[in-house]
Amino acid sequence: MALETWIIYSLAALGLSLTPGPNGLLALTHGALYGVKRTLATILGGSLGFALIIGLSMFGLGAFLVAAPDLIIWLKLAGGLYLIWLGIQVWRAPAMRVGKVQEATSLSPRALFRQGLLAASSNPKGILFFVAFLPQFVVPERSLLVQFVIMALTFVVIEFGYEFMVAFFADRLQPFLAKAGKKFNRFFGSVFIVIGVLLPLR
Repeated sequence: MALETWIIYSLAALGLSLTPGPNGLLALTHGALYGVKRTLATILGGSLGFALIIGLSMFGLGAFLVAAPDLIIWLKLAGGLYLIWLGIQVWRAPAMRVGKVQEATSLSPRALFRQGLLAASSNPKGILFFVAFLPQFVVPERSLLVQFVIMALTFVVIEFGYEFMVAFFADRLQPFLAKAGKKFNRFFGSVFIVIGVLLPLR
């Protein structure tokens, strides 16, 4: 990939990362509830999910989904149901306290990783977006595998940095957010549920 093409791709990837989505919202809520260190597991899970989506898009699954609209509908329903379930979990989470959620009620790093992974990979619209987005930067004469590694690594690094900053500031603002008590959990839990309901309808 030429340097000029990579710079343009990186700017486009940055713009995509800055667009509000489930993973950014998840980094925000987990950063406030569990702290930035524990939220690294969530962010790593999301990074792997995005890498998988990019790989699937580049190697043909996106074209298959376009050709199978019924499968897209079922995937949208599955993704929507997962976001609704995630919203319910956030809604039911204990109210924040200074010092974060108590260890007894805190999710394990594996559970946080899994939530990040599923939030990134359960949305078929992400695959369809990358199907339209990535070909603009692919050079057919060059190795598709090498280009995949460059594109996936670039996007994952940018997305990781964005989500880390979101979690970092949520962690620092946690004492302020804790004053809202359960209202914080219920607001962002409701946002997840609304996204989950609207996802299959689009």
